[in-house]
This record gives sequence, C-alpha cells and structure tokens, in this order.
Amino acid sequence: MREKKELEDIFSEMRQIQLEFLATHGVNDIWSNSKIYEVLQANTLNHIMIPGHSGSLDAKDSDGKEIEYKHFKETSSNHSWTFNDYSDATILKLENQVHEVIFSHIDDTKYPPKMDWAIHVSGKKVAEYLREHTRVLKNTRRMINLSAGQISSRLGIVQKRYDVSLKTGPYSAELRRIFSLVAKLETIVGVENILTSNKFWEVLVSLPLGHQVNSEQGGRSGDHDAHDQNGGDYEYKVSSTKSWNFQDISDAVLQKYLKCEDIVLAIVNKTDLRVEDTWMAKPESVVLRLQEKLAEKKSRYAQQNKELRRLQVSLSAGDLKTIGARKIV
Repeated sequence: MREKKELEDIFSEMRQIQLEFLATHGVNDIWSNSKIYEVLQANTLNHIMIPGHSGSLDAKDSDGKEIEYKHFKETSSNHSWTFNDYSDATILKLENQVHEVIFSHIDDTKYPPKMDWAIHVSGKKVAEYLREHTRVLKNTRRMINLSAGQISSRLGIVQKRYDVSLKTGPYSAELRRIFSLVAKLETIVGVENILTSNKFWEVLVSLPLGHQVNSEQGGRSGDHDAHDQNGGDYEYKVSSTKSWNFQDISDAVLQKYLKCEDIVLAIVNKTDLRVEDTWMAKPESVVLRLQEKLAEKKSRYAQQNKELRRLQVSLSAGDLKTIGARKIV
C-alpha cells in the first residue's frame, strides 16, 4: 500500500512538471523518446528547445540558429550516432536549415547524468558526409552510424569537453526535479534507464498488469520488454492512439514474438501520464496479421513501382477483433 502511494505521488509530480514545462518552455511530452537527454544537452549548451519531436529540429542557439542533437549514453551498447531513414530531403535539410549538428556523449554512469563532451559539426559538413558515405550503402532502412573516430579522422573535428552542473542553465531547475523523481521511481519499480526510448511508458503499462519491465533496451539480453512472476515474456506496444507500429518485422523478429505469452497493446495519455486502455493478444494471431499486412503492403508498393524501405506495418483498431485481442479492465 505504501509503495502504491509513493508511485501515485511520483506520477502526480511528473504530471505537474510536464504541465509546467509546457507552460514555461512550450515543449510537451518530455517523458518519451529520450527527450530528457535533449533537454540536458540544451541546458549544457545554453540553448532554447524547439517544440516538437520527429520532423522538427531540436534547439536554437543564442543567435536563433537551428541545431540538431545526436547523443549516445555511456551505458548504451551502441557508442555511435545514428541517422535513420536518411534521404535526399534529409541531406538538403542539413545543408540548408541546420546550422550545426551536435554529436554528444552522455555520462549516465553517475547521478545525475551529464553531457561531458560533444563534437560540433556544421549542417553543411554533415550533409557532405552523408552524400559521400551513403552512396555504397545497401540497407533497406537507409541507416548510417557515425562514430567519434570517423568524424575526427574524416572531418578533422575533435571533441569539446563540458563540465556543467545542474546548478546553472535554462532548464536546470526542472532537470534537478526530474532526475530526483526518476531515481526514486527506478528504485521502487526495479528498472534502470527508465528514460531510455519509451521504457517509461512500458513501466506505466506494466504496473496494473503485475509485470516486471526489463531494464535492458529491448528486454533481457535484448529479448522481450517485460516478464511475469512465472517467467513468461511479453512484448509491449505503446501508443497515444489506436495504432501500434511494428518496425523491422523480419522473420527473426516474428519468431521472437512467437516466444511471448502475449503481445500487449496499450494506449497512453502522454499529457496526463495515464494508461487509458490495454489489450492482450496471442502472438500467433498477431504474427499472422502482421504477415498478412506486410504482404499487402509489398504488393501495393510493387504495383506502384515504389521501394519498400522498411518492413514496417501497424495494427489498428480494426485489427483488434481480427487478432482476438482481450481488453484488460
């Protein structure tokens, strides 16, 4: 009972921080997609955040020039920066709109985490780099990773060191509150790296289900998102609408889904930090529907002579009955 009250208090304060952050800084949904680490970078660099997520740039400097952030954390298994789904439009945007791309390292081995070094590269130089080094790449995702060594050797740009505490900066007060709450939450629910990707939302979904969310990105040893007391594994898909995206659904990924007890489909209110609805479906039904929708998509793209860049489809409200999803009250 005490633990439940502590969690309610933590989530209540998190809601309050989000409302205050939106009112003060115009930025919403600070709990998703590692957004807090963008706020940490902006605080370190004395930048102003730009509202929005994918599609918009991240911040502006004191002269109003637009900045894109890339970061990786020390505890991450991937110590490089990724450009996903790059295209000619991506390169043109970097060339014409982005003043600087800041490739940052976050030291999250200490509390609170800090941005301790970064490499600053002009948007034009990054555009030139992508043009040159993506010509021979042949992956359907059109993804490229850049390491610090590559940037240094190929572009001749070295890292800058930073030693900025959370006592200063435009977002320092909010960050101190946020990291304090996150530390408490991680201790109570037994999940580390809760601000990574969408893990915060997985934790929120897991609580009424009695599941334990796995701390590793993608689950235990990169496997599943959560497990129950009997060791059964669960894959979570969390959305703010009745549309759940399944990315990179290769045969290996589908086989991984088939090892689950259930696939959990949840709808969350990202403003109020609440789970609105949750469904569970047997993996066999989900995998069959994903295969059907992927085949339909491949056929449609072939007829339109379009390139299918990613093995990605969504399950929608209309699919819930098809897959026999059970609503959890």
